[in-house]
Amino acid sequence: MPESKSFAQIAEPFVCGGSAATFASIVIHPMDLAKVRMQLYGQLNPGKPVPGFTTLLTNMVKNDGIASVYKGVDAAIGRQLVYGTARIGLHRAISDKMKEMNEGKPISFLMKTLSGMMSGSIAVCIGTPFDIALVRLQSDSMAPVGERKNYKNVFDALTRTVSEEGAGALYKGLVPNILRGMSMNVGMLACYDQAKETVGKLLNDPMVNGPALTTQVGASCVAVSLLV
Repeated sequence: MPESKSFAQIAEPFVCGGSAATFASIVIHPMDLAKVRMQLYGQLNPGKPVPGFTTLLTNMVKNDGIASVYKGVDAAIGRQLVYGTARIGLHRAISDKMKEMNEGKPISFLMKTLSGMMSGSIAVCIGTPFDIALVRLQSDSMAPVGERKNYKNVFDALTRTVSEEGAGALYKGLVPNILRGMSMNVGMLACYDQAKETVGKLLNDPMVNGPALTTQVGASCVAVSLLV
């Protein structure tokens, strides 16, 4: 009979995964904000050339201060605390359960893929409201002055969206979002797990207490190359 895990062992992938996802989201938020605004610029200004990435961010800092490039960061943090924690933690929990059912032997890439798809779809269903709030906070200042909502923060965006448009508005685009979440989890997590096993064998890493740093770095490089 497999040894039962402590609460700390069960919580570890959720805490570590959510913390890493949140930190990464804070670091890349200005780039994500610029991406959203570049996408919207073409729709709001048809016929005009879309400003470049650096130009857009530079103008935002000049006109509205450095804090402007972190507009909506609270929604991004909330999203990763929910979505990031769920997609990474659930994938590890499901994969470990599959491995346990496989008598402790490594599971196939197909099983890793199924784990990634399941955890990704569940996480998206939980995190989509924060996605909606994030996009609205990032794009609100680009709307005409008379049409701006002027959301105060992520909670204001969530509550006003529900009161003005109904709870269903928080789940607009759920189906394509689920497909995206499933694909991302397979590409990022399932491929990484498979690469980790392969690289570990090549480097003769027993991975008794987890993979060595060289194995982790090699697996990350392989997984990233598959996504490019």
